[in-house]
Amino acid sequence: MKFAVQDAAKLRRGSRPESVILFSVAHQTFAIAADSVQEIRSADSLSGAAHEIERPEMAKVRHTIERNHRTYYVVNAGAHFGLPTTRPALVLILRQLRAAVLVDRIERMTEISAVHPLSRAFTGQERSWYRGLAFLDDHVIPVVQPTGFLTAEEFRRLDGAAKAAASQREMEGAVQA
Repeated sequence: MKFAVQDAAKLRRGSRPESVILFSVAHQTFAIAADSVQEIRSADSLSGAAHEIERPEMAKVRHTIERNHRTYYVVNAGAHFGLPTTRPALVLILRQLRAAVLVDRIERMTEISAVHPLSRAFTGQERSWYRGLAFLDDHVIPVVQPTGFLTAEEFRRLDGAAKAAASQREMEGAVQA
């Protein structure tokens, strides 16, 4: 007869700990792999660098920022996860993606022993949002999949809208000159 405690012990021994950043949005805690985050900035510090999208293609993306000659689409995590509206204070600039994520606060950086697969109860978009679940301090915390914030199709739509807006600005500039 097997006991769940034995299985959990085997799982912990077989996997390496992973560093994660715990962040919150609308009083919900999430984790993201620390090596997926390039930089954490105050949302206020980006106010001069952020460009508002005039006609947003999707409600969760209303701004872009320029960092190191790259344009990042800023995803409001609350809108992405369908949580109540808050005033995000921080932005996580993701590594290897052209996305940044607005969050309410960083709780702390910690290590988790394992990421457990999602149960079958997760049937919708959340299957692409999360890598799995982690157990930390007697809490279950969803571990975010960085590529789940914007799909390849959403990037194509946003890029198309950005190109159209740039063309429109160029035409308006030519007419004024």
